[in-house]
Amino acid sequence: MLISTKGRYALRIMIDLAEHQTGEFISLRGIAQRQEISEKYLESIIRMLVKNRVVDSLRGKGGGYRLNKTPDQYTVGSILQLTEESLAPVSCLEKDAEPCPRSGRCRTLPLWQGLEKVIHDYLQSVTIADLMEQGTAGDDYVI
Repeated sequence: MLISTKGRYALRIMIDLAEHQTGEFISLRGIAQRQEISEKYLESIIRMLVKNRVVDSLRGKGGGYRLNKTPDQYTVGSILQLTEESLAPVSCLEKDAEPCPRSGRCRTLPLWQGLEKVIHDYLQSVTIADLMEQGTAGDDYVI
């Protein structure tokens, strides 16, 4: 399992929207500048978030994007499920995988199933609010 840039950037967008929420819509340009990500690339990600009703959008002057729930109501798992084809640790556990002829006698299958459950449960337990509370990376230097 490897999380794509689309998944990582979607999380960064969500955190940015959460940190800057005032009830007003936030421009994509502002998000792109703060996150140092191409506005064009963010457009495709934000479009997917709007389509799946994760964020609200408004066109025109004063338009942009905003969360439609509080940050603690979004899990990392729910965002990554939208952006990633699969979070399965091995191909035989992917959603549309062909049935494996060895699954009945595979000694490692329970290991992979357990790992998949741990990954799923962990990602569902972490919220955007949790990520906001973690602070800025590199801000923990103490003398």
